[in-house]
Amino acid sequence: MSELRRLDVLRAIVEDYVQSREPVGSKALLDRHNLGVSAATIRNDMALLEEEGLIAAPHTSSGRIPTEKGYRRFVDEIGELKPLSRAERDAINKILDSSTDLDEMLTSTVRLLARLTNQVAMIQVPHYDTASLKNLELVSLGSTQVLMVMIASNGTVDQRMMAVPRLYTDTELADLKLWLLNSFEGVQLADLGGKLSRSGLSPQQQAEPLVDAVLHALEEMAQAANTQRIIMAGTANLARVEGDFPLSITPVLEALEEQVVLLKLFSELEADSRGVAVAIGTEHHYGQLSEAAVVATTYGSDVRNKLGVLGPTRMNYPTSMASVRAVARYLSKILAN
Repeated sequence: MSELRRLDVLRAIVEDYVQSREPVGSKALLDRHNLGVSAATIRNDMALLEEEGLIAAPHTSSGRIPTEKGYRRFVDEIGELKPLSRAERDAINKILDSSTDLDEMLTSTVRLLARLTNQVAMIQVPHYDTASLKNLELVSLGSTQVLMVMIASNGTVDQRMMAVPRLYTDTELADLKLWLLNSFEGVQLADLGGKLSRSGLSPQQQAEPLVDAVLHALEEMAQAANTQRIIMAGTANLARVEGDFPLSITPVLEALEEQVVLLKLFSELEADSRGVAVAIGTEHHYGQLSEAAVVATTYGSDVRNKLGVLGPTRMNYPTSMASVRAVARYLSKILAN
């Protein structure tokens, strides 16, 4: 019974500290929570929690704050994640359903997740190992430019503006598009760069500057599709909690900018039985993020694709975990369809 009560006290301290950012004392716990015991009992429980390293006193304050170990125990004790409200679910559906291509959908996803959690939201752009060229469009934009749009089999849309020396007719562009699709449709993007050749074109077509421009743009698109990157939103949320990074917020911002650390971290996270992974402080072994916490999960059919949020260890973990899981499930459902 005393163990369960101490967990209730720990839970109350975490919840109050996350909300107020102020050290929590025994009187505040009595006033705000129905713990059903005396102030002396609460003080005794707090002393035991401090001995276990789950809470600590900052400086000379009479209150206590959770430690990294305390947050971990709190997170481990979270059972069923609270479902999102009807309004939040409707917002997810509306935003994701209205996206016209994959990049727009991923951008909308992180913006939504940042709003739901008040953290930095991040999503790993899907791996394209098996995506292939599905369609192309070539559109004349006057005598100096042609627009090429590439559509991949996984819904990704990429486009390039190409400078050209003359006006190309619709027939010329249609013939070039037909040759491109006959030659390269169905070729995996990972292999496309090595298979781009002019075989099958007449000498006159091969001499056209547009052919060079198109093949170069296609190679760039294929390389971009195979470059791992992260889309993020909500970085400004960190500025509102800068005091939660006592040493410095700069290493966190640098890690966000570099992305390499985030990609490695994402690759190492494995979801628990609740469908999410939570890495707190020094648990993830990246010194730049030693004062940060990450909540992440997988989305889509490829377990390598991750989305999540990053913020201070003083994070609303239940809300972040529930939001990350819900958004991932909605996104997966839309991608599957």
